Amino acid sequence: MKNKRICANGHTYFKTSDCPVCPICEQELKPTTGFLAELSAPARRALENKGITTLQQLAACSKKEILAWHGMGPASIPKLSNALHKAGLAFKK
Repeated sequence: MKNKRICANGHTYFKTSDCPVCPICEQELKPTTGFLAELSAPARRALENKGITTLQQLAACSKKEILAWHGMGPASIPKLSNALHKAGLAFKK
């Protein structure tokens, strides 16, 4: 059953889960360029919550470490690997 909610910014939305994230606010915050724009919202938030906003910061992490973070799934790893490769970087071993 979907529950009607209103976020702090006044957006009305419906959710079936307990997730407090407003999908309208989330869409407004989504980057339009860069490697973060290629990720799902949960994966992007997982990186941002760890302070990772650049590929250099990402390269300091291992795949295993990143996959342990809430919101980060295996489908994001190829996208992140590709972005790192294009920049001449790689995940920490």
